[in-house]
Amino acid sequence: MTEYERSRTMPAQPEQVFDQAAHVDQLDAWLPAALHVQADDPPAVTVHEDHRDEDTPALLRSRPEQLRLEWGTRDRGSYAGWLQVAGLESGASEVTVHLSFFDDSHDPGGEDVQDALDASLRRLEEQVRLRADNTPG
Repeated sequence: MTEYERSRTMPAQPEQVFDQAAHVDQLDAWLPAALHVQADDPPAVTVHEDHRDEDTPALLRSRPEQLRLEWGTRDRGSYAGWLQVAGLESGASEVTVHLSFFDDSHDPGGEDVQDALDASLRRLEEQVRLRADNTPG
């Protein structure tokens, strides 16, 4: 098993960050560009991976009371992950994404995964900023 984890501080309340991250119809805006999630019958989703041109049955569970998302493959059990949002005293948030690959053939490799996690967290922060900038008030 191989595990990866990255964190990023975002200048927004944890509930705002979680709401943006957990919005199933907007996951493509911050996930790695090669991954696309389609809601089936929640928590069931299908993840399309462009590089392999492959659809994978998966589960996506939102736990708003914990500000946590959890996901993983449905049938093969080769991959799982979670996203956790935590509030900071400054009013900002820390977002942590953790990935576990139980099947080495599914692991794209350390540098690729770390780069994808960093890029995803940057895109999530951009989405949170855009949403905050467009919120009336």
